[in-house]
Amino acid sequence: MSHEAISVFDMFKIGVGPSSSHTLGPWRAAQRFTQSLQQKELLNNIKELRVILYGSLAKTGVGHGTDIAVQLGLSGDDPVTFNVNNIAAKIADIKHMKKMMLAGRHEIDFDPAEDIEFLMSESLPFHPNGLSFLVSLSNGDNISETYYSVGGGFVVKEGEEGHPGNDVHLPFPINTADELLHWCMKTGLNISDVVMENEHVWRSEKETKDGVLNIWRVMKECIYRGCHAEGVLPGGLQVKRRGGGLNKKLTAGRPYTDYDSWLKVIKEGGSDFTYILDWVSCFALAVNEENASFGRVVTAPTNGAAGVIPAVLQYYIAFCNGDNDEKIIQFLLTASEVGSIFKKGATISAAMGGCQAEIGVSSAMAAAALTECLGGTQRQTLMAAEIAMEHHLGLTCDPIGGLVQVPCIERNTMGAIKAITASQLALQSSPDYAKVSLDSVIKTMWDTALDMNSKYKETADGGLAVNVPLSLSEC
Repeated sequence: MSHEAISVFDMFKIGVGPSSSHTLGPWRAAQRFTQSLQQKELLNNIKELRVILYGSLAKTGVGHGTDIAVQLGLSGDDPVTFNVNNIAAKIADIKHMKKMMLAGRHEIDFDPAEDIEFLMSESLPFHPNGLSFLVSLSNGDNISETYYSVGGGFVVKEGEEGHPGNDVHLPFPINTADELLHWCMKTGLNISDVVMENEHVWRSEKETKDGVLNIWRVMKECIYRGCHAEGVLPGGLQVKRRGGGLNKKLTAGRPYTDYDSWLKVIKEGGSDFTYILDWVSCFALAVNEENASFGRVVTAPTNGAAGVIPAVLQYYIAFCNGDNDEKIIQFLLTASEVGSIFKKGATISAAMGGCQAEIGVSSAMAAAALTECLGGTQRQTLMAAEIAMEHHLGLTCDPIGGLVQVPCIERNTMGAIKAITASQLALQSSPDYAKVSLDSVIKTMWDTALDMNSKYKETADGGLAVNVPLSLSEC
């Protein structure tokens, strides 16, 4: 069996909300398409360009900002560095001028209302999140390329064979939890140590550590921003932001000026159960309200579930003495490996598996990471991941109005709390008596995904999306 090599920086990607599969993935697909044109020296010969969105991308594309992401990607902007405050102005300019600077180099006529087509009734067989780019050249020739956004910001081009990581040979190849446990038992290494050894194939240990700490920097900046923002989320549902108000209530007027002094205020607030519970919810709300506002977030492993891991890690830092760079690195390395096993054995795409593939996977990742950092054994760490996912099985994806807001934002608070509970259960248990393995729950999750009706897979065709009558002024 071939082993797919997935790096920590594949699982954790810096990008822009609100969706990794419907925003970041299409953005990356558009970038790849323009790069393909440049490699073929065709960019300056483009006369017309059309984009076709299929299936889930079409049905929830407007609410998820798919059309916006595609335009930014085609324009040559990068989701890691583009100033999110300029998104609205840039999109408005393209709409008004009906022109686009393709890859930032070649101007073409482009009317988003006409040249981006939403085929809601048609889905491509490989994956529900498909999009095609069709161009006409000045010499009369036509070119088309199709891409699939397969979850977590991962993109596959139609016709590509194998996985991009298959040609990378890791010292500890892993596809399953049993394989991971095998290497841990054989070497005596923790899960995070195994991951670090594998990361050496791509870069030095210092580069990996610096990169992971940069991932945490983006996460904590997102938490801090979201905890100090108020107002109503965009999109027409009129959802009020709660992170800022809850932060004000919990800090109770105690002064601070930045993240570090804010963290000190949080720590000084005590260890009352409801106080800690409120903070975990606040951290998760803050991230996903930023995500819903086209803010900068980290896929963990997706944008829709971006709040779970930062919330649990912030909990660990604030309330479990985890404010240490090495422990933060350990946390994120462990989480990434569990996430990669879910991706290989099932899916991290809600369009394929429902919300169990997003919130469920992120909760399992966070539970495992917290358990290892709190001193759990390798088997207890995997047990925590299993417990977290076992109690997310069957969770549907039914976004109201096609927006990553209701029920998505609150689900991040639930996923975070379940992760902490799963970790505590695993730490107080013996894996010898466990009835369910992580691999068996991953298989069950995939079986459930295959059986799940498509209307519960990020299409807004079922569940809350059709049973909550709301007036959407903008959707």
